[in-house]
Amino acid sequence: MKYASNRYGDIRKHILSDLKGLYDEREIRRFIFILFESYTGISRARLLSEPDITINEPALLKIHFAVRDLKKFRPIQYITGKTHFLDLKLDVDDHVLIPRPETEELVSWVIQDLKPGKDLKILDIGTGSGCIAIALKKHIKTALVTAVDNDERALQVARRNAHNNHCEILFDKADILDQSTLKDAGHFDVIVSNPPYVRYLERQMMHPNVLDYEPENALFVPDDDPLLYYRAILEFSHSHLSPKGHIYVEINENLGSETKALFWEYGFYEVELRKDLNEKDRIIRAVFYYP
Repeated sequence: MKYASNRYGDIRKHILSDLKGLYDEREIRRFIFILFESYTGISRARLLSEPDITINEPALLKIHFAVRDLKKFRPIQYITGKTHFLDLKLDVDDHVLIPRPETEELVSWVIQDLKPGKDLKILDIGTGSGCIAIALKKHIKTALVTAVDNDERALQVARRNAHNNHCEILFDKADILDQSTLKDAGHFDVIVSNPPYVRYLERQMMHPNVLDYEPENALFVPDDDPLLYYRAILEFSHSHLSPKGHIYVEINENLGSETKALFWEYGFYEVELRKDLNEKDRIIRAVFYYP
């Protein structure tokens, strides 16, 4: 480690220089605060007010290795093992996707629509870190929330996050592409999902920190069948969604009209396509019609 001293100001200066050209300066400064808060417990406010504060060697070593990982474009959430989602603090590792702001918008829409006080049954398909299921349970306390994923390692992360956030959620291993694993699922008032939807042809538009580190099976779908997961979700809904039940899904911004048409094809009405804060087609909400 080639730091001038163990003073925060000197370490900060070194990291800014070390990461220059790899990230913009604002992002580097954000990384520095995250790393120091994570590994020293010293708040951002104190770091700003006491630049001469000294850092002990064990914490400094962790920061050194974290910076080395950042130079390889490893996401800082995987480095620290923590991230935030709405008002939740969550564990993450490389078996789960890092929750995105667009998914916060999806969850916020569900929360706005659903009134507390009714024992709604909610299913989260492909739960990953559990961020959707846990946020919904936190805000709709009377809801009965079930969350499924086909990866037991992801479910371990989700269960830990639910425990840490004091949420009672039923987690189960199941694969929406193999509906025999969901035959005993029962009926739900709401189905929510952020399934894989990125086509392989879109890889060239993605950053290395995503391609090299986040789980491929949670991101990509075949170029020739990009709506694979939505079709499976809609087929499942025919026998497991209550009359006038709602579905909310995050979608590929380039396939908004195609995904919306698929909902019509499967008998849904009030199919609404909503743009995210970046004005990209991102979320669909729909109601199932029983003839």
